[in-house]
Amino acid sequence: MSTIKRYLQLAMGIIGSLQLAQSAALAADYPDRPVRIVVPVAAGGALDINARIIGQWLSDRLHQQFVIENKPGAATNLAIEYVVRAPADGYTLLLVPGSVSVNATLFQKLNFSFLKDIIPVAMISKLPLVMEVNMSVPAKNVSEFIAYVKANPGRTNMATSGNGTPHHIAGALFNIMTGTDMVAVPFGGGAPALVSLMGEQVQVMFSPLPESIGSIKGGKVRALAVTTATRVDALPDLPTVAETLPGYEASSWQGIGVPAGTPPEIVDLLSREINAGLADPRVRGALAELGSIPTAMSPGEFRQMISDETKKWAEVIKASNIKPE
Repeated sequence: MSTIKRYLQLAMGIIGSLQLAQSAALAADYPDRPVRIVVPVAAGGALDINARIIGQWLSDRLHQQFVIENKPGAATNLAIEYVVRAPADGYTLLLVPGSVSVNATLFQKLNFSFLKDIIPVAMISKLPLVMEVNMSVPAKNVSEFIAYVKANPGRTNMATSGNGTPHHIAGALFNIMTGTDMVAVPFGGGAPALVSLMGEQVQVMFSPLPESIGSIKGGKVRALAVTTATRVDALPDLPTVAETLPGYEASSWQGIGVPAGTPPEIVDLLSREINAGLADPRVRGALAELGSIPTAMSPGEFRQMISDETKKWAEVIKASNIKPE
């Protein structure tokens, strides 16, 4: 080996050691100023409230403000790209929406690759969807609904909040697994979709639980089942779709991520603190009020779940020929 090469290797080793030392010093002092949690939807919805619950917990535990910054737009891709391009110093976090597992296939061109550009830190919770019908549909359970759709081919309309949304892909998966042909009808959000269901313009909807629990309890729509693998505390007597259709599972979910390159010490600290929050009765209770199911995961487990969800929904999107609006 030449003298020049030895000097270059020595220099690179020194640089690497300095970078590690700087990373450790940064993590030791973290956080020493306010931290932003970028939320990819407008204020007021379940995702936003989840972020605020966790943000308050982190503020209390780490003695710095964790401030919510809402950046809706481009089917949640706007906020994700913003965080991807933020400094990897732990001061810009992303409220990771379940849409990342759909958008990877739904959109042919994105300016980022999620699992390369974002480090999954910790899951927060799963949000069940409810399969519900308008009051004129005679079906009282999932089996009766399958028979109803097959007896009325091409005439069962399913309200969604847009192509590729949880409302849509949950119904698409149901179509694939049952051989039914519900027709997706997109609306400009979950609220108008629910209004159309109550008004009997459409027959069925797969709706996030917080969006429709009031209408269910008020007798304005009929709930048939929840889409999660297990029953939910908010509607304990309501069966799961999987009790009739083994293997069916669809849910919205959310967690926290940071830009790739964030020091691992900061990732580990945030993961530990978030998971500690998910074990706290106050945080669990606040999430349960939203109909959410607190779900603790390590960074590795969260990464694997996102990878698995991405593969699952890629198959559904391709089989159903779902395109972005």
